[in-house]
Amino acid sequence: MTTGRTPQQDGDLRHEQQPERAAGIPAVLSSTEVVLRRAGPRGLRELARVNQFDGFDCPSCAWADPDGDRSFAEFCENGAKAVADAADRHRADPAFFAAHTVDDLLAHSDRWLNDAGRLTTPMLRRAGADHLTPVTWEHTEQLVAEHLGATTADRAVFYTSGRASNEAAFLYQLWARSLGTNNLPDCSNMCHESSGTALSPTIGIGKGTVTLRDLEVADVIVVLGQNPGTNAPRMLSALQACVEGGGTIVAVNPMNEVGLSRFVNPQDFTSPTRAGRALVGGGTPLAQEHLQVRIGGDLALLTGVQKALVEAGHVDKAFVADRTSGFEQLRDHLAAQSWEPLEAASGIGRDRMQWLAELIGSTRRVVWCWAMGLTQHEHAVGTIRQLANLALLRGAIGVEGGGLCPVRGHSNVQGDRTVGVWDRPSDALLDGMETGVGGGWTAPREPGHDVVASIEAAARGEVDVLVALGGNLLQASPDTDATTAALGSVHLAVHITTKLNRGHLLTGETALLLPCLSRTEADDTEHGRQFVTVESSMGVVSRSTGRSRPASGDLRSEPAIVARLAAASLGPSTPVAWRDLAADLDRVRDLIEASIDGFDDYNARVRQNGGFALPNNARDGDFSALPGGRAVLTTYPLPQAAPPTEQDTLTLMTVRSHDQFNTTVYGEDDRYRGVHGDRRVVFLSAADAVARGLADGQRVDVTSHAPDGQRTIHGLRVVLHDLPTGDCAAYFPEANPLVPLSSTAIDSNTPTSKSVPVTISPA
Repeated sequence: MTTGRTPQQDGDLRHEQQPERAAGIPAVLSSTEVVLRRAGPRGLRELARVNQFDGFDCPSCAWADPDGDRSFAEFCENGAKAVADAADRHRADPAFFAAHTVDDLLAHSDRWLNDAGRLTTPMLRRAGADHLTPVTWEHTEQLVAEHLGATTADRAVFYTSGRASNEAAFLYQLWARSLGTNNLPDCSNMCHESSGTALSPTIGIGKGTVTLRDLEVADVIVVLGQNPGTNAPRMLSALQACVEGGGTIVAVNPMNEVGLSRFVNPQDFTSPTRAGRALVGGGTPLAQEHLQVRIGGDLALLTGVQKALVEAGHVDKAFVADRTSGFEQLRDHLAAQSWEPLEAASGIGRDRMQWLAELIGSTRRVVWCWAMGLTQHEHAVGTIRQLANLALLRGAIGVEGGGLCPVRGHSNVQGDRTVGVWDRPSDALLDGMETGVGGGWTAPREPGHDVVASIEAAARGEVDVLVALGGNLLQASPDTDATTAALGSVHLAVHITTKLNRGHLLTGETALLLPCLSRTEADDTEHGRQFVTVESSMGVVSRSTGRSRPASGDLRSEPAIVARLAAASLGPSTPVAWRDLAADLDRVRDLIEASIDGFDDYNARVRQNGGFALPNNARDGDFSALPGGRAVLTTYPLPQAAPPTEQDTLTLMTVRSHDQFNTTVYGEDDRYRGVHGDRRVVFLSAADAVARGLADGQRVDVTSHAPDGQRTIHGLRVVLHDLPTGDCAAYFPEANPLVPLSSTAIDSNTPTSKSVPVTISPA
C-alpha cells in the first residue's frame, strides 16, 4: 500500500535529563552549526537582514517585531535554521531528479528530501512516469489551464500555507474566486481556526487584542497549551521583560516545558551587566507557577477559575454591566458547577484554581496566551470562549497590559486570512472584494472546503485539481494513510514550493513542482526590485525585501506564479490585468487597499519603518460591531466523563521538538526534552509505564481508537517524562497517522491532534 508515512529509520536514541534553561549558548552554537552546514558563509550574512527594517521578514514564526530599535540579531534559533533552509546552497536540480526515481525518493526520510536542496526549475511527473522531468514555465501554465478548463470550479481545491505573502495570498484567493469557488483550505484550519471561531462572535474580531508592549508591562501572563521555547522562541524575550518588570507568569501545560522555566537570552551577552547574570545566575526564571493540567482539562480549569473569581467578588462590575451581555446566565451556570468534577477533569485542585483567581483578580493587566494545546480538541471553541470570559470579567480587554493573545505559528498565516484566504468568507469581505475588483466581477457565495473537507472530498473522487501555495499538506494533515489515498486520487497536483517534500511525490495522475523565490532572495522585475508584505500575530503589517541572488535564474516569485497561472486559466473573461500585476506588486497592494478594510494608503504606510497596525476594535475596548454593541459572555457545559472501557486507554497529544518548525525537521534531537538521535518515541509517565510493564527505551506499538476504526504505529520507543497519569505524547508529524480524520473540533472542524485516545503495548 502506498503510504505517506515517513520510512522507519530508527536512530541511536539517547535520553538525558531535561535541561534547566532554554536558549543561551547552546542555541547560538546550534544555530551557527546549521547555518554554516546548510548555507555556508552566505547564511551568516542573511541573518544580519532578518526582521530588520530594510531586510526580510523571518520565514519562521509570526511573532511581532519591536516598534523601535532592533537588535543586530533579531531572530531566534528556529528562525536562524529557517533562514539557513531558505538559503540552502544545495540544489535539487534536473540532474538530481534524473538520478532518483520516485520510488527511490520515497524510500528516504522527509528530512533527507528537504536537505536535497532548493528546486531550480519546474518539474513534471506525467501519469505513470517513474521520474520527474524538467518542463518550461509556458508548458506549466498551459497544463494548468487545460485541467481547470476540463472540470468545474467546485472540483478544484486551492490550499495555502502561512508562508505566502499578502500579495501572493490575495492574488491566489482572487484566482480561485474568479474561477468560481471558495475551496480555499489553509493551514489555519489545522491550528488557530478554533481561536477565530471562538473570538469573532464573542469580542467582534477573530484575532488577538494585545501588542508586544502589553506583554512587557503585564502584571500577569498566563500561557496555556503552548511551548514558546520551541514554537515561538522570540516570545521568551517579552516574557523576560514582563518578569523583570515585576510581572508573574503562570504556565498551564501537561508537560513542564523548559522554555517556560528559565531563559538565557543570547542577546544578554552583548551587555556586560546582563552577560554576567546570564552566565553566573543562569538566566531569568520565567513561570513562577506550573499548573500541570490533564490533556483536554483546560475547559474544566478555566470554568473553575471563573467560578472562584465570581465567588470571591473579583468581577469588574462596571465593565461587565456597561460592555458585556450574558453575565447572569454565566453566573448561574458557574454557581451550578460542583468542584469535584472540575478537579477531576482538569487534574488541578480547587485551591490552585482559587489561587489563580486571586492572582488575576488583583489587576486588569492580565494577558492570556495560547496555541494548539487549546485549539486542537473537540471542545476547543468552547474552551477559548472561557478565556475570553475571564478577560471580560476582569475588564482586561482594551487596557494597557491586558488582553487575549493567540500565538500564531507560520510567518504570515494571519495575513493570509486577512486578505481573503478563507473557505467561509463573510458577505462583507466578498462585497468589498467585488467593489475593489470592479468590472462587474462577482464573487462566489457558497462556502467552500476547509482542509478536512477537502481531503474527504478527494477521497470521494470529487477533486480533480489541487493547487498548493507552499506548505506540506500531506504531512501537516491528520490521518496520514487516509490523506495519502485521498490526495493520490486527484488528476493534477500543482505545488508552488522552494523544496521537495513527500507530498509532492504521492500524487494522482500528474504533478507539477513550480519553484519559487524564498523570502531571502531578490525579486527584480522591469519595475525594479519588488518587496512583499506580511502581518504579524499582533496585526502589524510590514514589508519584506529579499536581497540575495536567487538559487536559480529560472525561479519566479509566488505572486508572479499565481498571476500567470490565473491569466492562463481565466483568459480574457476577467477584469483583472493579471500579467501586469505579476511584475508590479504596488499595483497588487492598490487592489488590496481597494478591496480590504484597514489598508488605507497601503503603499505609503508599509514603506515606513515598522509598517502599520491594522484596525482592531476589541484592542480599543470597542465592541460596537456585535449585537447591542457588547461583548458576549458565554457558557459551555463540562463534557461528560468518558465511560470506562475494557481497554487501558491513554490520551495522546502531538508535540514538536525544538529542532523543527512545523513539518520541517532540522535534526533528530530535542534538546529541551533531553531526547537525542531519534524522533520515533512516545512520552509516558513513570506510573503509566509501570502499570503496563514497560521500561524506558522499550519498543512499543501505539494504537488509536475511533468509531471508524483503529490506527497503529509500530516500534516507537518509550521515553519516561513528567506527564499526568493517563496522558502521553509523541512527535508531530510522525504521530499524525494516529489522528482520525473524522475527529475534529466542534464548529471549527480543526483536527483533534491534542486529544487522541490510544493504547500502548510491547512491540
